[in-house]
Amino acid sequence: MSEHLDSLTELLEQVRPALAATHALKLKSLFGATAGYVNGAIFISSGRFGIALRLPPETLTALFKEEDVEPLRYFPNGHIKKEYAVLPKRILADGRRLKSLVDASIEHVTRA
Repeated sequence: MSEHLDSLTELLEQVRPALAATHALKLKSLFGATAGYVNGAIFISSGRFGIALRLPPETLTALFKEEDVEPLRYFPNGHIKKEYAVLPKRILADGRRLKSLVDASIEHVTRA
């Protein structure tokens, strides 16, 4: 599980190094994965599935048109977490796009 915590910590340090200074950021264990919370709401998750972001419906619709973007399932036969997209390696490697998606996720969960 520490590998998921490490990968999430590293990703957030790369794309949003000041996040903990601007939002109440917590990383916690969740269903064998690590979830990132801002202001009490989950916005990102890291597990055996990879990295998933909670995103607004219009962003998800566009992402799911890309053939290698998958919906999140914490377990192989578990239910689909409809507000989340698992990001493929090509998006994770695209720093500009990844930052934009992380920002959209943070904005989405902190809007309420």
